[in-house]
Amino acid sequence: MAVCTPGDVPSIITGYLGFECEGANPIVTIRNPADLEHWTQPVLEVTIILGAVLALIHAIRRLRRDGDPTNLTVWIGSLVYLFVIEPPLYFPNWFHAEEAMGFMFSHNVFTVMFMYDRLPLYIVAFYPAVSQVAYELVRAWGFFDGSKRSALRGSLVLALVFQTFYEIFDQLGPQLKWWAWNVDAPYYRDTLAQLRAQGVAPDELGNPAAEPTLAAVPWGSVWLFATVSFAVLVYVAVRLVQIPTSRGRAPRGWSLSWRVVVSGVVAVVSMPLLSIPTALFGRDENANHDAQTVVYWVEMALVWGIGLTLLYVQWRRMRSDPTLGVDDARSARPFLVVFPVLFLGVHLVLWCAALPAYLDAEDGITADNTPIGSLPYVIACLVVAVGVLGVAVVRGRRTVDDSPAVAGTPSTSGV
Repeated sequence: MAVCTPGDVPSIITGYLGFECEGANPIVTIRNPADLEHWTQPVLEVTIILGAVLALIHAIRRLRRDGDPTNLTVWIGSLVYLFVIEPPLYFPNWFHAEEAMGFMFSHNVFTVMFMYDRLPLYIVAFYPAVSQVAYELVRAWGFFDGSKRSALRGSLVLALVFQTFYEIFDQLGPQLKWWAWNVDAPYYRDTLAQLRAQGVAPDELGNPAAEPTLAAVPWGSVWLFATVSFAVLVYVAVRLVQIPTSRGRAPRGWSLSWRVVVSGVVAVVSMPLLSIPTALFGRDENANHDAQTVVYWVEMALVWGIGLTLLYVQWRRMRSDPTLGVDDARSARPFLVVFPVLFLGVHLVLWCAALPAYLDAEDGITADNTPIGSLPYVIACLVVAVGVLGVAVVRGRRTVDDSPAVAGTPSTSGV
């Protein structure tokens, strides 16, 4: 089955990224990490894959030690989400989704690649790793305490927290050629010229679903992938698994399995539903991108406004009652002091390495012919991510050292 032919959109984008997609292995390809396009790629791979392994160990530990399968639900549910949403993105023609979705982007080749070089192993690991970070941070703040509407409040905060971690990564990727979007952009001109010089008539670039953009990243990615999908996934996981567990009815076996699948599938289903406000202004090349941009900014303002407000209110509650959710903070701390710190530290180093080219960019394109992300937005994300993580880690340490819960006082979290 042909997945890439000279001159089609996938071949243009992969040619720009530095590899040929024709003849790719349909199952798995393993490459020498030293031969990858950019030195940051193996660094990114090791970081994310290690994070997924640590997240799985933590989830199993939570199940065995605390009897709570919610972390494992989020971890596996993230994989369900990935394997439902990603194949149509890579092969829209296989799923008759050319009109509804079209070809959106291509990853660059990394050390381990699946599915005709379309799916890197680190992307398989990314969702379980980062979703665990977001869930544990929000849980450590005491949001998922089983009280009325706690699942909703916690998920609204998680939408912000997940976005901050995701976008620190997402806004950097295009500049370092970790992937490239299907947009009609000037940085593809050299690739198109080379194809024409070879006598190949290239197809037209540009997917309406990849417009408008926030710097180099489609707004749809920021809203759907970085914000709402995993807020929905965790909301469903909390309602179906965490709340019954806190009431002494932890699901097991088949009862747990269908809840895991439902959490991942509902997250996928939520994406077209939550894109309706922007879809009202068109989905094709005639869409009103200015109106869509306004809608996205309003949605982002709501996510940040609601998320920060809930965090501030919860911070005030924790200051007035230091025992609030102390068991949650303590049980989350072993994971939070390792991978989230590593994730932010590595990305800070990678951003610093990319900063000279970023600052010298002209019209949003570096001298290496790559698009840049939004640095002010990333700084805002970093501030929130570090702040939320810092409070969670400090609370966990204080719980271990000082909390009455350690001496036998029951937790108020209900988890």
